[in-house]
Parts: sequence; structure tokens; C-alpha cells
Amino acid sequence: MIFSSKAEYGVRLMVELGRQSPEHPTSLKAIAEAEGLPLAYLEQVVARLRKAGLVMSARGARGGYWLSRPAEQIAMDEVVQALEGSIAPMECFVNDHTERVLCSHEPDAGRGCATKLLWTRVQGGIIRSLQTTTLAELVEFSHRGESTPAAA
Repeated sequence: MIFSSKAEYGVRLMVELGRQSPEHPTSLKAIAEAEGLPLAYLEQVVARLRKAGLVMSARGARGGYWLSRPAEQIAMDEVVQALEGSIAPMECFVNDHTERVLCSHEPDAGRGCATKLLWTRVQGGIIRSLQTTTLAELVEFSHRGESTPAAA
């Protein structure tokens, strides 16, 4: 499964916010520069994250963005779903909002899609991985690279 640049940039933005102190909002421009990301695209991404209630913002000279709650309380499935929508490994998957996976193929005389079991397991694995990974873990992982000196 390949996630879009929205998910990549959004996760990177969230990690950068997780690295910052919530008492000092961070400008989107500073995040774009720190991560080497396009500011205009980050504005679209952060709007989705705000709508999902994952980040907060303030305008003005001391304005910027911060996490709406501690990084330990933010699971990555929330972030990815806010940016990508429902997670489906195949285009034929249809989510009927009951946690069931439906196949959008034409009825097949009651046999069921032969590959549904595989794709349901793939989807479940991805969702479990995202649900059990917190933003705090990614923030901590990002700090590991800072403490090791570059090889000569």
C-alpha cells in the first residue's frame, strides 16, 4: 500500500510539532524550512489536521501551531485517516461504516471475492500498526538521529 505525500508530509509535520514546546506555537514556515517541505502544500495538510482536532492554531506575531493533546495520546491511525480517509489496500474495498469490508465487485452468485481474505488481513495489519504507534514514539525516534555523531 502506498500512502500519498499528504500522509508523509502530515506525519512529518506532526513529528515536528511533537518536538516543540506547546507553550510556544510553531509557525508553518518554520516547519516547512526545518523539514524541507513546500509551505503551500503544508497549509492544505495542516487544515485537515486542524479539522480532525489534532492540531490547534493561533494567529498573530506569536501565533503558530501546536498539538491539541500530548503526543503520547495521538495514535498514528488518527493522523493518517485525517489525511488519507479510510485505509483500503484495494480500490474495490468499500467501507460501509460498520467496520466491515465490502467488495464493490458485481455480485458473484454468492461465492464472495476469492481475494477478500487476503486484503482484509492486509488492511487489518496496517490499521493495527497505525493504532499501536503513537506520535510520541516517532518523536523519540527522530531524536535518536540527533545524538549520534556523523561517521567520518
